[in-house]
Parts: sequence; structure tokens; C-alpha cells
Amino acid sequence: MPVYDYKGLTAAGSTKAGIIDADSPREARLKLRSQNVLVTQIEERAGTVRRENQKQKLLDFRRSARGKSEVPMYTRQLATLLKAGIPLAQAMSALIEQCSVPDLEACFRDVREKLTQGLGFAEALAYHPVYFNDLYVNMVKAGEAAGSLDRVLDRLADYLQRQAQIKNRIKAALAYPMVMIMVGIVIVFVLMKFVVPRVLQVVERSKQQIPTMTKMLKAASEFLGTWWWAILGSAVLMGVLHRLGMRGKEYRYKFDAFKLRIPVVGELLKKTAVSRFAVSMSTLLKSGVPVLEALKIVRDIVGNEVLGRVLETVQKRIVEGADISTPLKKSGVFPPVVGYMIAVGEQTGQLEQMLDQVAAAYDEEITVQTAKVTSLIEPLLIVGMALVVGFIVIAVMLPILRISDVQNVRTR
Repeated sequence: MPVYDYKGLTAAGSTKAGIIDADSPREARLKLRSQNVLVTQIEERAGTVRRENQKQKLLDFRRSARGKSEVPMYTRQLATLLKAGIPLAQAMSALIEQCSVPDLEACFRDVREKLTQGLGFAEALAYHPVYFNDLYVNMVKAGEAAGSLDRVLDRLADYLQRQAQIKNRIKAALAYPMVMIMVGIVIVFVLMKFVVPRVLQVVERSKQQIPTMTKMLKAASEFLGTWWWAILGSAVLMGVLHRLGMRGKEYRYKFDAFKLRIPVVGELLKKTAVSRFAVSMSTLLKSGVPVLEALKIVRDIVGNEVLGRVLETVQKRIVEGADISTPLKKSGVFPPVVGYMIAVGEQTGQLEQMLDQVAAAYDEEITVQTAKVTSLIEPLLIVGMALVVGFIVIAVMLPILRISDVQNVRTR
């Protein structure tokens, strides 16, 4: 069903804007009129795509991911409503009424519409992978099959909030170093582009011999002043090429392998990926998703192609009759302790609990490693900025001091 953006006037004379789903603009106007809203402007929401082939699990609405951070909260609310005995379609209506993000509200409206047309909840969610990934959809599917959708949604909310906390923790730790890098780049650019050339003009007019450091600074300043657009364009081009390359598995594998080899930072990335694997796998197994299907889903969301290929190998070995732990131990990518803990979980029939313990242990290690990375990066950045700015200051001051000495000698 199409979704429309509208603007109108209420009975009190105030303006109102929002979105509404209807089969046609006329039906949308009638719906709004019944709500005492006089429509002044209405148009079909940009990006609406109708698809006849129901087998294509693609977006009906090609839109940005605005509001994605609020999905855990609405998942928790939906679980609460279902526990209270409210039917799923009515629960979705409740979410729609309180949703403050237009894109997410349109997504909820489309899901509710598909539910009323007879589609399953998981099938309706699959049309919106921007908000609901494979893990989300498959857990909901398992919850529907087992009749425990409310409990599965609770687990999903816990999982999403936990992942968001880890991501926010890492972002917060790296925010200060990133700000320092940006400020340092701006300071050096301003010095080289505006300050240094003027000082060098004064030095050249004095017709004194220019020190080697000053010559180097002059060459760098002239290069930056002439070719700054080429430097900026090259950086943008490299960024675009990198993003295009990340669409290919081989490039992504090589880049992820490189990231894991970076001292200190690589260890943090590996621990983050292992934690995501453990908690995702545990959440899926608890929700009733089969092991092979769970491995396939986790392989796509683990966030690292190197670990993803290991999980793909594990999946193939399980089909051949092997267990999970043996190929993990032999991979050389997953830490040995993870393989041993999973082996114990398989032998005792408590694999989900062991995976939870792995995730908890690695969450703590992520906190420690993040602090270590921050404590290492900050002094390196300070020293680096000090060296660059110090070089500029010395290169500028040397000829000025020589000019001053010459003038003092002449006055004597």
C-alpha cells in the first residue's frame, strides 16, 4: 500500500504534518478528513516501490536508515504489548502512533499492511533489511513457529542493546583521538597555507641565506598551496575506490586481514568480532534456530570477512559430520580458549550458556583493550603534532633570528 506525506489544518486551526498509508490520494484525504484534518498538500512518499513478485525479499521503501538506533526500544515495546495479550497488528498500530521518525513509521505501516494481507511477521520484516537484518528476521521466524514471539523479541532487544553499547563504548573512546587528528590537520593547513608564505616573503626580501629546514618548509608550503585540490581529490577518490572495493569479497578479506594485523587495534577488532559471534550465535540457538542456519546468519553479521570464512568452513565441516569446536581450533583466527569452551559446551549440551560466557568475557576484554588503545593513541598523536608544529616553528624562526643577528651587528 502506498504511503503519503501530507500537510493540513486541524479543527483548531493549527498546522499538522505527517504520513498516512492509503490505496490512493483520495482515500488518504478521506481518512484524514475523518480525523478532522483538512488536507492542504499531499503527495506519495518518494522512493515507494511496488513489487508484484512476493519472492523478492527487497525493500518496498528504499530509504535511509534514520531511526535505526530506535529499533531496540520498539522491539522491547512490541514484546511487552504481546505479553499483555494484544494482537500483533494492533501492537504495530500502537508503535506507529508513537513513532517520531517518519522513515521508521513508514516501515511499521508497511509491515502492518502486509500482516493484514496475510503475510507472516518475519516475512513482512524481511522487506526492510535496512532495519531488520537476517538475524532479526530468522529469530522472529523461529519465535513464530514455536509460539514464543514475545520471548524472542525480548532476547532480540537485549541483543541489539548489548551490541549498541559495545559500539558506543568504542566510538566514545576513539572520539577524542579523532578530534585531535582533525584539529591538527586544520592547524597545519592554516599554518602552511596562510602563515608560512607571509613569513617566507619577509625572509626572502632580507636576501639572507635560507636554512635547509626553511627551504624544506617553503617547498612543502608551495606544494600544498598549489596542489591542495589534488590532495583533497585524491583522498576522496581513494575513499570512493575503497567503498567500491569493499563490495567484493576478496578485497574485503584482504582489508579485514590487514586490520587484524595492526598492533593493538587489530586485537581490539578481533575481540569485538569474537564477542559478536558468541552473543549472536547464542541468541539464535536459544530462539530455536538450527545450528547450520545460525552459522550462516552469523557469518554475514560478524563484521569481519576473515572470521566469516572460518565460520563458512565450520558450516561445511558440520555437514560432513564434524563438531563446531574442532575447525575453530584449527583456524588459527579464533582464540584457542573459544574453541575449548565451545567444545565443553557441545559435550555437556550447554552450548548456549558457554557462548554467553565467551561473550561476557570478551566484553570485559573489549573494555580493557579499548582503554589500552586510547591510552596508546593519545600520546602518539600529541608527540606527532608536537613534531610537526615544532618543525614549522623552528623552520620559520631560524631565518628570523639570523636577520635579527645581522641587524644587531650593523647597529653596532
